[in-house]
Amino acid sequence: MARDTSDSTPLASVEDMVAHIRAGEKPPERFRIGTEHEKFPFYVEDLSPVPYAGPRGIEQLLEGMRKLSGWEAILDDGRIIGLFGEEGQGAISLEPGGQFELSGAPLETIHDTCRESNRHLADVRSVAKDLGIGFLGMGSSPLWRLDETPRMPKSRYEIMARYMPKVGTRGLDMMFRTCTIQVNLDFSSEADMARKMRIGQCLQPVASALFANSPFTDGAPNGEQSWRSGVWLDVDNNRSGLLPAAFEPGYTYRDYVEWALDVPMYFVTREGRYHDATTVTFRQFCDGALEGRLPDARPNLGDWTNHLSTLFPDVRLKRFLEMRGADGGPWRGICALPAYWVGLLYDETALGEADALTVGWTFEEVDALRSAVPKLGLDAPFRGGRILDVARATLEIARGGLKRRARLNEDGDDETHFLAPLEEVAARGTTAASTLLRLYEEQWNRSMERVFKHLTY
Repeated sequence: MARDTSDSTPLASVEDMVAHIRAGEKPPERFRIGTEHEKFPFYVEDLSPVPYAGPRGIEQLLEGMRKLSGWEAILDDGRIIGLFGEEGQGAISLEPGGQFELSGAPLETIHDTCRESNRHLADVRSVAKDLGIGFLGMGSSPLWRLDETPRMPKSRYEIMARYMPKVGTRGLDMMFRTCTIQVNLDFSSEADMARKMRIGQCLQPVASALFANSPFTDGAPNGEQSWRSGVWLDVDNNRSGLLPAAFEPGYTYRDYVEWALDVPMYFVTREGRYHDATTVTFRQFCDGALEGRLPDARPNLGDWTNHLSTLFPDVRLKRFLEMRGADGGPWRGICALPAYWVGLLYDETALGEADALTVGWTFEEVDALRSAVPKLGLDAPFRGGRILDVARATLEIARGGLKRRARLNEDGDDETHFLAPLEEVAARGTTAASTLLRLYEEQWNRSMERVFKHLTY
């Protein structure tokens, strides 16, 4: 999320919270695609991480991007921590360890989102070159220890960093040492949301396997294909993972809201200041638990919007659905992720086929698959076969969905070619992580420098 929300509209009831989500409904002809991707900045001369401050730090990188783009600065306690453009232009934000994120605009086609990523990467390279900074496309930082990783001066992250070790063993790794590609998709009704939520949860481990790209930690192989996905198994299980109720028929906006109400908060913002609220749930906040601790302890719509942004289920519901299972990766992956999910979920025939493929999958089965994928990738067992078999079936469905969408570029090409990186992975039957490990062991003489060179944008 690029910036936290300020909206003092009072919340009078749970129905107000439900209505906020329901307001995201759109007719299919207005469906859009919002692609987000993160990348690790590093100094080219020695592969070290980039701190916030200093003459070649991330602060200067953001200032350079501000001057180039004309976008407005997002400030936190007077420090620039992001940028946002005019309506419909997207935003740039910092993750806790300096991961540099583009939160893309809501666009009509994969062609558009790929052009957007191209422009962004060209711009950021042009600014970063004079600073000696490069950008790495991986799901986890392969070289720097946690204590070597810089921390960005963002108030919400200070609160999160104090809280994470209390609720899981991997929260700080998630914050400071992982990167993702994510796509945000629309829904037309409550039933459409529920259908896409269930399918998205079932197939998120499949996406994690297809995009597995984090086999190194602390300068050596870590024994996993998607270390990032493994990290998410023990970050904060109150607010992340799968939602059991979404596997049941008749899932509603209110079901999600009721779950969210009982998740502990991170913070409340008042008059530009962040107040630690990790000791209460949002429901307790509504019941007056922060009276006397805030200038105004009545919950408002901004508080609710911010709280929704601090929940981390595999499929997150706001006024759209966020698909959150993929490792960060090279440029082709930035375009492939939205192609995969749009192909599955934005064509009615494909949606029906994905529904039929996953019908009857239980929470327990998917949860076990989610736990197996980090280490085993496409070889994770599922229903007498491998997840590779499911991945191939989903890619066939997605290709058909994109072909029927028939969104053509100026050369008359549809969106199906954006699936090529995933189809290559499925045809080989091995993940990008497996390929990296083979190159590292057999051709690169265990050189981490070669890993960086191979995956630098």
